[in-house]
Amino acid sequence: MERSTPVASASAMSRKTRQATVAWGSRLVTVGGNAPVRVQSMTNTDTVDVIGTAIQIKALALAGSEMVRLTVNTPEAAQAVPHIRAQLDRMGVDVPLIGDFHYNGHRLLTDYPECAQTLSKYRINPGNVGKGDKRDRQFGLMIEAAIRWNKPVRIGVNWGSLDQELLADLMDQNSRRAVPWDAKPVMYEALISSAIQSAQQAVELGMNPDQIILSCKVSGVQDLISVYRELSRRCDYALHLGLTEAGMGVKGAVASAAALSVLLQEGIGDTIRVSLTPQPGESRTQEVVIAAEILQALELRSFVPSVTACPGCGRTTSTTFQELTQQIEAFLRAQMPVWRNKYPGVEKMKVAVMGCIVNGPGESKHADIGISLPGTGEAPAAPVFIDGEKRMTLRGDAIAQEFQVIVENYVEKRFGGLGATKA
Repeated sequence: MERSTPVASASAMSRKTRQATVAWGSRLVTVGGNAPVRVQSMTNTDTVDVIGTAIQIKALALAGSEMVRLTVNTPEAAQAVPHIRAQLDRMGVDVPLIGDFHYNGHRLLTDYPECAQTLSKYRINPGNVGKGDKRDRQFGLMIEAAIRWNKPVRIGVNWGSLDQELLADLMDQNSRRAVPWDAKPVMYEALISSAIQSAQQAVELGMNPDQIILSCKVSGVQDLISVYRELSRRCDYALHLGLTEAGMGVKGAVASAAALSVLLQEGIGDTIRVSLTPQPGESRTQEVVIAAEILQALELRSFVPSVTACPGCGRTTSTTFQELTQQIEAFLRAQMPVWRNKYPGVEKMKVAVMGCIVNGPGESKHADIGISLPGTGEAPAAPVFIDGEKRMTLRGDAIAQEFQVIVENYVEKRFGGLGATKA
């Protein structure tokens, strides 16, 4: 059946928001407006460990994180921040740093001005800035620091640390309704009201509204979608997306992708983080890889050449195509820190590694460069397609190594001229 209207792409459904700039040195990262959706991450090192934290930040930045958040929870952590920045600068890592503050942020930003000046952005949780009369005063001190040092802020509400006074007030109001809401909509309203009211308070204190980013994080997929749809309807601030406490491994990755993809497809969201619990021994960079893959799958951003590979079946009992796919993906990802500047445009390249003759030649033709490996019972020959045309056939035991060399040569030939011009 023919569609009456075309399917809307994510980019066609973009929602223009206010625009903030997160900067360090010559590095400027624009958030919101017409800027691309940004990837950010957070360290899990002890911030006092200057070298260990700087090493992890470098790894996150090389993996594609455009901003990195770190915990600032003690005077010692605040004192460490300038040293971390200096260490990163010595390593040539110019990624902006975000300070994550809870409970005592007003004191740390006031007592340690070098920390306040060094950070590129502050994250403030309105549920953890104080209670009663202290709340407004302590929140105000943090906003004053942001204004003094010209830093953007993210007002980040989390339903695990929600402003209990606001929630109690909304529950009282709800009880007086002719038809009270269920508990969950009241919780949604508390999250949204906390973010928007805090932003309004910051503006009243003199904060430039273009320097404010909001987030309302929850741990349920449908809850996150509902909250952000309403938040985006009621404000024009840039929004940070993330499924908080997403979990570990496949569960965390799938839940984050499910929630963020729906919202991003609707044009909601200006920065994202995948809050993945690392599996034992797993690199912290995995959360960056997944965030980038979400954006790349939606065709909102391109970070690394994509590899199309078949799942395998009875025709592909050989593990050769699996091993080659793994090798090529690892190779491309490892090369990207250098290739980003040397070969501009290479991140949009498409590579196909197929396991048999059924879809192999067709998929290889659709890719920029592809190979169709022989399946069970097929002739031991692997045709290679470049820019839609069959260019050669590989045979023997060194097919994997030969194809990797072909990919390297293709990248240099196709994108090398652009890199030379840019340099």
